[in-house]
Amino acid sequence: MPLFKPATQEHTPPATPRWRGRLRQGLLLTLAVACGALLAGNPFRPSSENPDATARGYLRFKEILSYVDRDYVDSVDTEGLSDYAVMAMLEKLDPHSVYIPARDREKTDSFLQSDFDGVGIEFNLFRDTVTVVAPLSGGPAEQAGVQPGDQVLRIGGKRVSGAQLTTSQLSQLLRGPRGTSIVIELRRRRLPRPITLSIARSRIPNSSIDAAYLVDAQTGYIKVSRFASGTYDEFKAALADLRRQGLTRLVLDLRGNPGGYLDRATRLADEFIAGSRKIVYTDGKGDQYDSQTYARVAGEFEEGPLVVLVDEGSASAAEVVAGALQDHDRALLVGRRTFGKGLVQQPIPLSDGGELRLTIARYYTPAGRSIQKPYGANYAEYSADVANRAAHGELESADSIRFTKELRFRTDHGRTVYGGGGITPDVFVPRDSLVHSAYYTALMSHGVPRGFALSFFQSHKEELAGLRFEQFNATFRISDAQLASLAAQAAKDGVVADAGAVRRCAALLRNQLKAHIARSAYGSVAYYTVLRDQDLELQRALHAVGDSTAQLALLGR
Repeated sequence: MPLFKPATQEHTPPATPRWRGRLRQGLLLTLAVACGALLAGNPFRPSSENPDATARGYLRFKEILSYVDRDYVDSVDTEGLSDYAVMAMLEKLDPHSVYIPARDREKTDSFLQSDFDGVGIEFNLFRDTVTVVAPLSGGPAEQAGVQPGDQVLRIGGKRVSGAQLTTSQLSQLLRGPRGTSIVIELRRRRLPRPITLSIARSRIPNSSIDAAYLVDAQTGYIKVSRFASGTYDEFKAALADLRRQGLTRLVLDLRGNPGGYLDRATRLADEFIAGSRKIVYTDGKGDQYDSQTYARVAGEFEEGPLVVLVDEGSASAAEVVAGALQDHDRALLVGRRTFGKGLVQQPIPLSDGGELRLTIARYYTPAGRSIQKPYGANYAEYSADVANRAAHGELESADSIRFTKELRFRTDHGRTVYGGGGITPDVFVPRDSLVHSAYYTALMSHGVPRGFALSFFQSHKEELAGLRFEQFNATFRISDAQLASLAAQAAKDGVVADAGAVRRCAALLRNQLKAHIARSAYGSVAYYTVLRDQDLELQRALHAVGDSTAQLALLGR
């Protein structure tokens, strides 16, 4: 035949820019683990256990800030100093209590929203050029005629091509109140002149279910990226659809899921847990924040083989789900030890429009395990925990995982599990060292595979349109010559050429390129279907979910 991680979306919360060191580190960590397992509502009332000490502290800070503002030798940003002081104070408490200034509320809140106002474009920044990966199906951009591969030159009259804008800045240009219009200038391959489109913004769904499809006639796969406001309803709909198609066994992928709303996570877990068994409980100061959550509905999939994929990026509410399913021997966990975030935050709106997310409790699995890993005054050491795990060999060998014998617990069927930091899976799968090799990481961080795949798609759009995905997946292969071309392009973009590294990463690179081409030509399910071939953890999970005898033995049944 002649043919040889989804792109950024306008509604994807962008990385928070650095600002005054540790102040933004706190916000970044907040985003990285979804601000903990957030509780809805705000039961707080202004009060204090020690009002005299609180008043003295307030007056002391006010007095010092006033002197600094009036008499310090240079002009100062008093609001910035206040923000920094608040964040530094909260760091003395725990790693996840955080103050979010009013200017950052929209960024952090968008992570847990299930929709947003915008035009609906997935884009990629490649060589400082905004390239459309795909317009969201049915969205305003698609209806206006935006196509995969289009290069965005201007948004609302502002030049964006070559302007060195961040994904955050680009997303803010595209987003806006529904009903308002934005003019976008595009360059399209084979057209002699740019085209200009006026697109009316509308409400765009921001799904937290990245993929849901049948791997074979019986095995379903659902990837949940976070626990946002609409996650439970989205999950229920996806699971019901797969059940209608014949699903009898399921792989639930929680890798990289940083958490979110606790109640959405427990409702999802309830779909798998029969009867009225405990899912999670919290323990805070006094009785006010103590709670116990039990299964209470007849779930959609309380029987049948279930495997849950986890890794060091699975945190908070995702760990609640994994821990509950493991403690009740309902699922087999495959992957690596989870992040270890077992603190619950209460969002408290502040009078200036900011928000305090204050740790009010710890959460525990049904067997009594505290998921929270140890933390102390060393913020940097806590933040580097996953890197330290890699340095100690834990991500490559199960034998390197350190257990505390005093924190030994039992599942419903008597299996031994451990507390003290994260959820350890039943089946360990080492991290693919090639994925984290220096050369492969550099290629991905520069966006070279995505850019190469988009260029290929544009050049072969008509040929791809004539193929069904099944034909493409069965016959398409990236050639050695194309890999060499990719490496040459990467060298032009600053990734030092390394022929040996290209050979070692060849299978991964071929898979990535094919997946990104499939994404542009056939959609997100095609993207994940192609990636499955090189996903060692998913392959192990699929083997486990299909081996019912081995699964029952591991679960102690």
